[in-house]
Amino acid sequence: MTTTLSAPDRGTLTIAGQVVQRLAAHAVLEVDDVGGAAGRILGVSLGAEDLDRPAQVTAHVADGAVTLDVRISIAYPASVTRTTERAREHLVRRVEELTGLTVTRVDFTVTALHSSGIQHRRVE
Repeated sequence: MTTTLSAPDRGTLTIAGQVVQRLAAHAVLEVDDVGGAAGRILGVSLGAEDLDRPAQVTAHVADGAVTLDVRISIAYPASVTRTTERAREHLVRRVEELTGLTVTRVDFTVTALHSSGIQHRRVE
């Protein structure tokens, strides 16, 4: 879906939903402790969830407003609540400043917690 913004004497600007998706996918990875998510088909993961993967974002653009559905992973032991709130604030700010569109809603799905830096105890 696309949206068209117009200003008198300057013409129009059309922004495709796919552009907003790409911008948001890059912007969410600017937040500490946030990583990407594996793509899915029919609910089945296509590969491993990894902090180095891109985030999966779906953007719905209509009448100058954007809603985002975002799939991410988070580094353990970061707080899921605080991390997603930071990511939401960052996404709203970045998407609005880069596109001029208003972000009305951001929904997150956290697909994995990564604990790669934690040492595991071993009982002998």
